[in-house]
Amino acid sequence: MFSASIPESELRERFKSLQKELRDRWQTIDQFDQDDNDILVIPSITLDQRELRKIAGVHHYEERNLYSLIRLRNPRTRLVYVTSQPLHPSTIDYYLQLLPGIPFSHARDRLLLFSTYDSSPQPLTRKILDRPRLIERIWRALRPQQSYMVCFNATPLERELSVRLGIPLLALDPDLLYWGTKAGSRQIFSDCGIPHPPGSELVHSVDDLTAAASQLCDRQPQAQRFVVKLNEGFSGEGNALLDVTGLPDIPPQQRLGPLRDRFSQMRFQADGEQWPSFASRIPELGAIVELYIEGEEKRSPSVQCRITPEGRVEVLSTHDQLLGGPDSQVYLGCVFPADTDYRVRLQELGLRVGAALAEKGCLERFGVDFIAVHQDGDWQLHAIEINLRKGGTTHPFMELKLLTKGRYDLDSGLFYSQQGRAKFYRASDNLQNSGYHGLLPNDLMEIIAYHQLHFDSSTETGTIFHLMGCLSQFGKLGLTSIGNSRQEADEIYQNVVNILDAEGRRYSKGNREVEMPPSHPIAWRGRMEAENSKFREDREN
Repeated sequence: MFSASIPESELRERFKSLQKELRDRWQTIDQFDQDDNDILVIPSITLDQRELRKIAGVHHYEERNLYSLIRLRNPRTRLVYVTSQPLHPSTIDYYLQLLPGIPFSHARDRLLLFSTYDSSPQPLTRKILDRPRLIERIWRALRPQQSYMVCFNATPLERELSVRLGIPLLALDPDLLYWGTKAGSRQIFSDCGIPHPPGSELVHSVDDLTAAASQLCDRQPQAQRFVVKLNEGFSGEGNALLDVTGLPDIPPQQRLGPLRDRFSQMRFQADGEQWPSFASRIPELGAIVELYIEGEEKRSPSVQCRITPEGRVEVLSTHDQLLGGPDSQVYLGCVFPADTDYRVRLQELGLRVGAALAEKGCLERFGVDFIAVHQDGDWQLHAIEINLRKGGTTHPFMELKLLTKGRYDLDSGLFYSQQGRAKFYRASDNLQNSGYHGLLPNDLMEIIAYHQLHFDSSTETGTIFHLMGCLSQFGKLGLTSIGNSRQEADEIYQNVVNILDAEGRRYSKGNREVEMPPSHPIAWRGRMEAENSKFREDREN
């Protein structure tokens, strides 16, 4: 029977014991996917809720892990997926139709969906823990000796759910989360001898932040700008740019007042953020200040790796991240792979970080973000932070891997499909347009079908869509466009954007020309089938 209430000390010990079971069963991720397993997917974004509110439609980000449904291509895999709110039937159908060679009905029978029916801003895992009957229903659906749990990021909440269900969590022990913070990352980089921007230790007050910034002025007298970062911020939303022009010339004992005045003038990367709110987070989350890397030609590459339960470090992918915001600090999307000039170096640095993390006992996925500056004919890499969790580059790469059954080549940093073709993609979680407001998932399906935007398994090119739940309210969508070259991937992506923008204008408010396209009868039948599917699902539940 599942555990309902467990003392903290016992919970930690039982969690470690469950993770040892995972180590005993583990061979490789590819063989693991071929076994007879139940996979429990908990796509909770268990991060600071005030910081999460800076991301439009963030409660729909639970949909980003729907790539996991592609694991149902293994006819012996069973998958349980839990969300805060029920998923639209057409969204589920969309992913299941991507499975090559697997009858839709067979895959659907091996998929079990649960929902907390709770739209509050709490993390999904917290909502599940507050519903013991739901936990029991999930527990009864699993085969404990053949089950494991995956999540977006591991915290004490995910650890508790793992123990209460009695199944191992394929993620790091939350006691090690410090190494994924801004301050923890800097320590790892220092220990590994990896170049990173000069900066401060972790501080928890505005006074200490002021002193740390002043000390950095002494160490970097030519500095123009610093970056102030909340220690547990993410996606760049917790960053602010501090102008320190002229401050290094002021004597240290007279510098603190002018420095403090400039905090209120910082350029905050999150929309609507201001100094009073930002400052209120420092005692709770901590902060660091580091030198802003200047350069006329800059990029933001990253490397993604994993640490297996056996302690082996493996490179998964490299990307060039696409950043936006006032000073290009906010993650918008990515292209795969990273530029040929530095992707092999990224892999080498990722392995060095992974070895240090593995020695500390970390497990599963991590990513390392860099700033690349072109100087003297070469790219200089500066490590910025470690993310001990899945991220915005995880689901695009997993979509590519699971759909093409391909392999990553460490020597070249390229990914090859089973047909031997090198694959490239461009992905985004932030395709947003006011014209998309009001589009329902079924509307998107009509657009995809009419314009033939879907992924074509015969050519292994096309687009996979996600975050469909964001469309109607936030006019926001995610997509991964896959091609056989960087240029083709970009062209596929831009074609999708052009079509969606045109469709958005066509049906935008005030436009009376809303005649249906010639495919309307087919689209109508598709809507009816989706509604009938929802009716059958509701009746079965």
